[in-house]
Amino acid sequence: MTFSHSITRPQLGVLATNTVLRKTYALLGLTLVFSAITAGLAMVLNAPPVNPILMLVGYFGLLFLTMGLRNSVWGLVSIFAFTGFMGYTLGPVLNFYIHAFSNGNQLVMTAFGATGLIFFGLSAYALTTKKSFNYLGAFLATAVTIAFIAALVSIFVNIPVLNLLIAGAFALISSGYILFQTSLIINGGETNYIMATITLYVSLLNLFLSLLQIFAAFAGNRK
Repeated sequence: MTFSHSITRPQLGVLATNTVLRKTYALLGLTLVFSAITAGLAMVLNAPPVNPILMLVGYFGLLFLTMGLRNSVWGLVSIFAFTGFMGYTLGPVLNFYIHAFSNGNQLVMTAFGATGLIFFGLSAYALTTKKSFNYLGAFLATAVTIAFIAALVSIFVNIPVLNLLIAGAFALISSGYILFQTSLIINGGETNYIMATITLYVSLLNLFLSLLQIFAAFAGNRK
């Protein structure tokens, strides 16, 4: 019985991990599609940029709501509300780059493609090596707090170099979170696919926006 039990436990562990990973990627795909729809709607309606304070309230409010409901079916409703809201706030940003730069469409597509390549590259690395990147957790949490505070300061102090440094920091932090979260799922450290999805979604969104800002600064042709 002891020998049989020792074999069954790892098998169950692998099965549980694969289930979480599969559900995470499925939900992530659906939320990204839903965000694209709401972003497209905002673009068609030519919606104005969302007030920064309202955006922060909506972001953190829906984020904490999703975290609180993560173990119930309402967590799925909440995460779609969160990603739909974030997609809607993305619409005006995309319209800005498309209309403010003669190569705006190219900048958006380049940032989108680079985001996809980075995500798949980091995910593949974590999946194939199965290394644990738990040690990145504390560092990433500290880094994102500092970067977030710097981003708030940049709203009131418009310094192009500072904005570019913040974008670069968020790109690196977001990449780190993709690696960290994927590794966490693979090694059984994350068993809730809703929480895993929201972490990866936020990382992808921040990575895309950061790369878009960087590409615009170095390769954008303002009209």
